[in-house]
Amino acid sequence: MQTQPSNLDILIAQLQTIPILRGLDATSLATIALRAIWRTYAPGAVIFLEGDAAPAFYYVDSGWVKVVKMSPDGREQILYVWGPGDTFGGMGVFVSQLAPATAIALEATDIWILPSDAIREMFTANPALALPVIEFMANRISELIELVADLSLHTVTARLARLLLEQAEADVIHRRSWATQAEMAARLGTVPDVLNRALHTLVEEKLIELARQQIRILDRPGLTAKTTSTR
Repeated sequence: MQTQPSNLDILIAQLQTIPILRGLDATSLATIALRAIWRTYAPGAVIFLEGDAAPAFYYVDSGWVKVVKMSPDGREQILYVWGPGDTFGGMGVFVSQLAPATAIALEATDIWILPSDAIREMFTANPALALPVIEFMANRISELIELVADLSLHTVTARLARLLLEQAEADVIHRRSWATQAEMAARLGTVPDVLNRALHTLVEEKLIELARQQIRILDRPGLTAKTTSTR
C-alpha cells in the first residue's frame, strides 16, 4: 500500500472541482475523500488495461496520462490525454462493463482513485446529482464522435493544425519530454513518417517554427485555414 497524503482538506478542495461532484456538501465530500485511494505511477506504468475490471473514477493530482486503444500489431490510437485536475474512467461505475481502453502514465503521475461503491452510494443519497454525471458522459461521447469524424474526414495536416491551435498558449506549444513524434502520431491516428511530412509542410509554408522544446505558431490565420482540409 502506497503512502497516502494526510491533508484531507486539500483532497476535498480538489474533489469540489470535479464536475460530477459539484454541489455536494462538505460532509459528503469528506466521506468520498476518506475512501479515496492514492496511487503513484512511474512513467510508462499501466493504470488499467483494456478488458480489466476498472469500475472507478480516476482523478489526476499530478502528471499526465494517455488513454489508448491498441491494435493486434501493437499500434496505438490515443483517445485522450489527461493532466492535473482531469477525471477519467468511471463507465464501469454505472454499467457492468470492462475497461474499453488502456490507461498509461506518460510521466511520474499521482492519482486519486474514487471507488465505485462510494460514488454509487453518493448518488443513491443525492439523486439530483445524476444530471452532472449525464453531462459528463455525454461530453465524453461527443468527444469520441468528434475524434471519429476527424480521423475519417480530415487530412493529417488538418488534424495536426487543429491540435497545435488547441494546445498553444500565446502561440507557443511547450513540448514535454514524452511528447515525441510517435506519441503525436498516435494521437492523430497516423504514423511518425506521415506526421513528420505534415510538420515540415507547415514549416515550409511559414505557419509554424519547430524547436526541440517547443513549437511556435507564426501565422495563426494561415494555420486555422489548414484545419478545414478534407480527404
